[in-house]
This record gives sequence, structure tokens and C-alpha cells, in this order.
Amino acid sequence: MNKTKQQKVELVENMAKSLKEAASTVFVGFKGMNVADESAMRRSLRGDSVKYTVFKKTLLRRALESLGHAPSEVPLEGEVAVAYGGGDDVTAAARLIHDFGKKFKDRLVILGGIFEGKLAGEALMQEIATIPSMLGLRGMFAQVLNSPHQRFAVVLSAVAEKKSQS
Repeated sequence: MNKTKQQKVELVENMAKSLKEAASTVFVGFKGMNVADESAMRRSLRGDSVKYTVFKKTLLRRALESLGHAPSEVPLEGEVAVAYGGGDDVTAAARLIHDFGKKFKDRLVILGGIFEGKLAGEALMQEIATIPSMLGLRGMFAQVLNSPHQRFAVVLSAVAEKKSQS
């Protein structure tokens, strides 16, 4: 069913609002995905506060223009969906789509996105996708802080063991 001009204007406004409020946005090219795989992916994304929506490209371009972006900088070709949100984790959308891209090979690819309010190309969004989650980064940081203490304890243990043998 065709939408009226007013419905399209409202849709573009809602789309622009969602993209502006999202922690990050990823433009996803998908082709040949079956319904079961896409539904499972949507459920998984929803669990991490990431929304996945298929938008009409002309309306998506209008929404990007209303946000002050030049949509010509990101090639939106083929079937395009948008993954956005992620709550406090700004890399969530890109990281999760990247992970699903590995699983679904050529059927799901990152085309670009919006990160920190700026339009980003495919290469930058791929780099962002490889950044671990905030929880993972905190774990790595705690390990770095704990490492000297751990090594010191191992050395003391070895010294104590050596003295008890002699």
C-alpha cells in the first residue's frame, strides 16, 4: 500500500529523530537472508538494545539530509537496513552487525554509518566494529592493573617454595 506524502514526511521525521538519538547507527546491506535467520538476528540485537529496521533508501536519504549529512558519501545500494541504538555502548550496533556478518558471509555487510554524530564510511565502521564492548574493555583494564600484583605473588610463591625445599 502506498503511503501518502504526509505519512512519508512523518516517517522521515521519526527516522531522523531515531538516528539522532541513537548511540551509533550502522547502514547494513543485506541480500538473500531468509526469514528465520533475520528474525533470530533481530531478537539477538533487541536483547542488546539495538534496533534493526529496513528503510526505503529515498526516505533514509531524506532523513540523513535533514540531519545535515550528505548521503552521497555512503553508498546505499541494494537492500538497506539500519541498525541503531545500543544504549550506553556506542560500538554495540557495529560490533553485533559485524559478528552477524561473519556468520552470514556475503549476505550481510556494513555499508557505513553514523558515529559520534558524523557520517562514517564502511572502513571506519568496520574498525569501530572490532572494538570490544565496554564491559570487555573494563575487564582488560582490570587485568592490566592486576597483572603486576599477580606476577609479584608468583615470584614470592616461587621464593617461598625454594626456601622450604632447602
